Amino acid sequence: MRTASPRTIALWTCVALVGAAGWSVLALARGEEVSAAWMVTAALGTYAIAYRFYARFIARKVLRVDPRRATPAERLNDGMDFHPTDRRVLLGHHFAAIAGAGPLVGPVLAAQMGYLPGTIWIIVGVVLAGAVQDMVVLFFSTRRDGRSLGQMAREEIGPFGGAAALLAAFAIMIILLGVLALVVVNALAASPWGTFSIAMTVPIALFMGFYLRVLRPGRVSEVSLIGVALLLLALVAGRWVAESSWAGAFTLKPATLVLWLVGYGFVASVLPVWMLLAPRDYLSTFMKLGTIALLAVGVVVALPTLRMDPVTDFASRGDGPVFAGSLFPFVFITIACGALSGFHALISSGTTPKMIQKETQVRMIGYGSMLMESSVAVMALIAASIIDPGLYFAMNAPAGVIGDSVQSASQAVAHFGYSISPGDLAQAAKNVEESTLLSRTGGAPTLAIGVSEIFSKVTGDGLRAFWYHFAIMFEALFILTALDAGTRVGRFMLQDMLGNVVKPFKNVSWKPGLLLCSAAVVGLWGYFLWVGVHEPLGGINQLFPIFGIANQLLAAVALAVCTTLLVKSGRLKWAWITGIPLAWDATVTLTASWQKVFSSDPKVGFFQQRANYRDAIDAGKVLPPAKTMDDMHTVVTNSTVDGVLSAALALLVVVVLVDAARVCVQHVRDPRPSKLSEAPYLESALVAPAGLFPSRKEKEERRDAGVGSAAGR
Repeated sequence: MRTASPRTIALWTCVALVGAAGWSVLALARGEEVSAAWMVTAALGTYAIAYRFYARFIARKVLRVDPRRATPAERLNDGMDFHPTDRRVLLGHHFAAIAGAGPLVGPVLAAQMGYLPGTIWIIVGVVLAGAVQDMVVLFFSTRRDGRSLGQMAREEIGPFGGAAALLAAFAIMIILLGVLALVVVNALAASPWGTFSIAMTVPIALFMGFYLRVLRPGRVSEVSLIGVALLLLALVAGRWVAESSWAGAFTLKPATLVLWLVGYGFVASVLPVWMLLAPRDYLSTFMKLGTIALLAVGVVVALPTLRMDPVTDFASRGDGPVFAGSLFPFVFITIACGALSGFHALISSGTTPKMIQKETQVRMIGYGSMLMESSVAVMALIAASIIDPGLYFAMNAPAGVIGDSVQSASQAVAHFGYSISPGDLAQAAKNVEESTLLSRTGGAPTLAIGVSEIFSKVTGDGLRAFWYHFAIMFEALFILTALDAGTRVGRFMLQDMLGNVVKPFKNVSWKPGLLLCSAAVVGLWGYFLWVGVHEPLGGINQLFPIFGIANQLLAAVALAVCTTLLVKSGRLKWAWITGIPLAWDATVTLTASWQKVFSSDPKVGFFQQRANYRDAIDAGKVLPPAKTMDDMHTVVTNSTVDGVLSAALALLVVVVLVDAARVCVQHVRDPRPSKLSEAPYLESALVAPAGLFPSRKEKEERRDAGVGSAAGR
């Protein structure tokens, strides 16, 4: 092993000290103003140390990645689902696919508890849990021909626990896709700017796909410059369209958007991955990371102050107006993706392992992408924490709590322990050219307000409205990329399940199975979305309350599979790497599930809420958010369904955990080599770098092989 030079030691010591300084200020400052720049400092310092040392240790010592072993993309290349993809494009695809609504919306809602709990979980959680899960799942799926998470559980844990994992993973996937689609519909409805700009990314991506495949193979830097230029043109043109006579053509109703999303999801799922999905996600990454990077620069330049308390009283009381429940376990559930996400495990065992060129790239793509998403969550938390707390609660509390006027909202906010005048509430809406900001729940509008606050400090207050509407459009694009990749992964999962009964489905590129399963997946989430758009309390709205818990339960399944595979593959001494995050996640999510099912607080417990609304119906009363007696019956139905589903999903996960523990204990007692479902070893003929920038040794290998900056044989 090469000894580190004094220069390298000095560099990483400085990085560690800078990160430690950020953490010290955040943790110790009380009663004085704290700049948001310290949060950025703590995050970047921690990410750098974790990626350089911890991720490298896991990849080399624990997983023992092998650059000489051919991946499924090389061995099974069919130009449809299996396709060796340039690491830069694949990094963009993977990041765009995993970065959905969670890192944008979850931290905004969690700011109710104060900025400190969310910051600690987002940064520490991603380093020790989320990024580890993503990288380890990607590695083990790559070793198994890109098998889905549920199928790996079935093959490695056993048919009983595996069947529970398959069923739980697929059910949760449909719920997650429906929720993601609903957020996109809400963001794009009546927004010609966003609709036009996002629509233009499809032909741009198709052009980029054919450019790399046919016109100029391997010219990633070249096509990136062209794609970014076209994307910026589409963004600027979107505003022109919104102010022109064409605006009507791109001002779509929610029902119309549902049909377009379903159609797009199906097409993206069945087209060859190189043609649309990978280049579109790669293109979207430029906008995603570009915006987040500009936000970070804006924070450093403008130095906005964190105005939210480090820890609010709601953290201990559990009666917050944004969401009910105490800090433990609900802040860890609300931040659904910024630190740990089960959805990511589906992508890491879905599209990405079928496209990765080298096992050595799992560190950059699996661990690195998750660090990038965590940075998004940090910026979202900053955006929510720098605005007036009174405005924050006026925007995120439901109308039934604060009323429908700025006067009633001001009084309600004062009851929460914060203050904002009716005039300030009205002016805040006027500044961003909105009629009102009251009860703009869901997190997205609050994030947009925070983004406009940061950017306007740099560019001037006159552009505040522009930045607000830009942020709304940015959020829709951010989330849509998770929807198309998720649909394709859902298709893989369904094909894996059916393949256990009908063998041809095992071949994920088999055309009849491909078309049938894609239609089934978009049909399922499309149905819930369609009903949710037409019925405010029905469809996917009915399942929205269990989104966070379902996502974290899926993470428990993924970590259980990873821990089992580490034990079975002779890595028992390293099983703590996924075992400790598994113990934490299982404790958090099962506690939350128990409270959501059995709590006597109607704001928390589904069945208690059902009982309260049933009693009100018997008494002839109408309780918010219901407006009619029919709505009251709908709330009763929703509470019943959510309670039953929460209990069922938790039970399925417990079955997986118990079966996984059985396999691990059995192997510890009898440590003889276990039968693994790994694909046979085949020598790789590809030459490709492991990281974003090739090392000196990798440059020599490529020169000896006669290939350029991309991969080659």
